[in-house]
Amino acid sequence: MDILRKHSKIVLTISVILFLAFIFQEKFTLLKNIQTNNTTNVVCLFLILTIGISHGALDHLKGQKILKVFKIDNPLLFYIAYILIGFLIIFLWFLFPTFTLVFFLIVASFHFGKEDTEFLFKEKKIWYNLIYLTKGLLIIYAPLLWHNKETIDIFLTLGADYSFINHFVRLEGYLSGFFWVIFIGYMVFLFELIKNHKSDEDPSIFIADFIPIILLNMTFSPLIAFTLYFCFIHSFKHSVSLINELDNENFGTGTKKFIKKAAPLTIITGIMFLSSLGILTNYYVLNDAILKVIFIGLASLTFPHILLEYLIEKNEK
Repeated sequence: MDILRKHSKIVLTISVILFLAFIFQEKFTLLKNIQTNNTTNVVCLFLILTIGISHGALDHLKGQKILKVFKIDNPLLFYIAYILIGFLIIFLWFLFPTFTLVFFLIVASFHFGKEDTEFLFKEKKIWYNLIYLTKGLLIIYAPLLWHNKETIDIFLTLGADYSFINHFVRLEGYLSGFFWVIFIGYMVFLFELIKNHKSDEDPSIFIADFIPIILLNMTFSPLIAFTLYFCFIHSFKHSVSLINELDNENFGTGTKKFIKKAAPLTIITGIMFLSSLGILTNYYVLNDAILKVIFIGLASLTFPHILLEYLIEKNEK
């Protein structure tokens, strides 16, 4: 899609400009001020609650398709099941925080890699799931490599056991292992993309899709880098695919339809996140509460979202 090619070029250009500004930040102090400002976490939360989660706000429409497959007439059952899965993840997180965090990072890596890449291939092959996982691991690897201490602090804030983190994340050998897994995955991805890309897609611009992720993580703290990726790369790509489903003739009309249909659930989810933040601030400082709301909240949305995508894909074959 032409819009995604243009988007990739813009993202690559902006990430390079931001990185250059970071190198010369002694002269251009704006980036440094942004990262040390007390309101930065609040801005990240706002972006995630609006632009970020909106790409999953049409799940209720996909849920209607699944209900038809299972011949269920009551749409309320979908909402109940979706919410219960989300609350189950939150419950498991507080019972087994380390296990749930690690499991979430693996699942999220696969999810990011798949949704950022799948649309390029003309064929779907089962073993491509390994490509998606290794590509998505870059989202976890990059902040660990360039902002190791800050990333570990986030893991600890999310409840991870310190001894586990110390043994399985801090060791340099594990980061080296991550690198080689990701490198091999990207090489296989490039080979398959050149060989098996859709006829109407020019794969050249997507070959360098890892560069913005690396530059953003070199430039910004983990939360800011993740927010920029999640909102303006991952969410944008998925939203474009949804917009084209709503209207593949006119992108502008499709965008209006998407905003109208996504707004209700986006607003409801935002209210739930903010209510949780209000509760958590009674027990944690604001920045820690924001981190918990963002990542545990996203985990509670990611699992039912991925399950729904799987059911849709399975029943469309």
